[in-house]
Amino acid sequence: MTQHCGLVAVIGAPNAGKSTLVNALVGQKVAITSAKAQTTRARLLGIAIEGEAQLILADTPGIFEPRRRLDRAMVAAAWEGAQEADAILLVVDAVKLRRHELMPLFETLKNRPERKVLVLNKVDASAKEKLLTLAQEFTGEVAFDEVFFVSALTGDGVPQLKTWLAGLMPEGPWHYPEDQVSDASERLLACEITREQLYRQLHEELPYDAAVRPESYTPRKDGSVEIRQQIVVTRDGQKAIVLGKRGAKIKAIGEAARKELAEVLGHPVHLFLHVKVEENWAEARDIYEEIGLDWHK
Repeated sequence: MTQHCGLVAVIGAPNAGKSTLVNALVGQKVAITSAKAQTTRARLLGIAIEGEAQLILADTPGIFEPRRRLDRAMVAAAWEGAQEADAILLVVDAVKLRRHELMPLFETLKNRPERKVLVLNKVDASAKEKLLTLAQEFTGEVAFDEVFFVSALTGDGVPQLKTWLAGLMPEGPWHYPEDQVSDASERLLACEITREQLYRQLHEELPYDAAVRPESYTPRKDGSVEIRQQIVVTRDGQKAIVLGKRGAKIKAIGEAARKELAEVLGHPVHLFLHVKVEENWAEARDIYEEIGLDWHK
């Protein structure tokens, strides 16, 4: 059988459900999901197999109006992820819509040469008539090649989307081994999982400009791995929040992250976290490089 392989860029307004959709297409967790907008910073790729086709999914950061250097770097990474793609997938939250964020995306998409697919997400929570009206309205804005109605959460409509995308992929050898689902190194994935727990447990109290830095990643003789990470915040007050009373919060975050890491990596994990205050980390070059963004943007 002839192999096919191609790149699918996944774009959309913040919180549209892009990471959940990438995870659903791949069939397991590769991108972090969180109720807090802007959790995807690095261009994590998911790799999905459908028949003879390998789909390389660029899970791009939500595209929005950039204000700070960090925001600008994230937006630049998103559009870089959309270049060279065999298809661009625009994911829209059919419930919350966020039209003000969709309009600039439509403008940019209009003139792009790639095959464009509109994915209306969260159909499990939306009325059918409304969905059809939205599909009609949006295809009036951009000449989408196809429209899919899915629920990334329940998996509804995802197999059909996956099959259709597989049909678009050009002939060519697979870029990745069959059992690989992400190009994120285990060190980076470990940081993403800790950061997800950080937001999940502290989303009300913590702004998204906290980071998790890898310090060391050491396989042990018994088959387990020792991971040391640094949680970077901008103020002493945030450090106190992350630590919690008598260190209870950081312990809970570490325990939840350790459990999930052990499951994802397939072997026992010893996770050590500590918190560091760095007022201007969002301007620091080394963190950008660690989380896979271009500092110069």
